[in-house]
Amino acid sequence: MMGALHADWTLDADSTSVTRQCKFGNYYETISFVNALAWIAHREDHHPDLEVGYNRCVIHFSTHSIGGLSDNDFICAAKIDALLHAADQ
Repeated sequence: MMGALHADWTLDADSTSVTRQCKFGNYYETISFVNALAWIAHREDHHPDLEVGYNRCVIHFSTHSIGGLSDNDFICAAKIDALLHAADQ
């Protein structure tokens, strides 16, 4: 399912999570993205681990209850891709 995601997503070494790092122009853009991501995660009831800094956000999707990746991880990652694509327009 990695082929359906943006090329910036990586499969972690243990194949239990997918990760993407996003760069932004400033803190406001970063937090705006995080807030939009939080809305998607809430609607999907699937919440990533996030690392947030001034102009970056690192997203880690994994399904902790099964100790690896599920379809929902890829669905949510694709929705994040769509969010980032829409922001580029």
